[in-house]
Amino acid sequence: MEKIPMTRAGHTALDQELRTLKSIERPAIIRAIAEAREHGDLSENAEYHSAREKQSFIEGRIKELEAVISLANVIDPSKFSGSIKFGATVTIVDENTDEEKTYQIVGEPEADLEKGLLNIKSPIARALIGKDEGDSIEVRTPGGQKSYEVLSIKYV
Repeated sequence: MEKIPMTRAGHTALDQELRTLKSIERPAIIRAIAEAREHGDLSENAEYHSAREKQSFIEGRIKELEAVISLANVIDPSKFSGSIKFGATVTIVDENTDEEKTYQIVGEPEADLEKGLLNIKSPIARALIGKDEGDSIEVRTPGGQKSYEVLSIKYV
């Protein structure tokens, strides 16, 4: 299997989610299922069916997290410098609207655009890799062609 690049912070967050699911969520849902069973007829017991559905989700998420964590290649971006690479925190400006945005380029499992964590496989991240401050990039987005200029690159 191919290793999954990930920052230390992303790995820690996924590991913490896994621990919470195993130590808190899983035992709680097992108790909820046991309580729902005590209410009698399971065929018409909405609490039981809801708890079983939630248990299925939790078990699926645990398996997913275990797989991702086992394939994680934790990369420390603070050891990098120069042009844009994995882990870089990049400030760009839209050349048409002058809107500035700051993103950190991270692995797929930890990406969250609302938090400024940009998936390395996204079109913008792929266009940014290898660029330097002052460089311009052209990116085809769902909203059309966009032009950005790289304002700053930091490795934290």
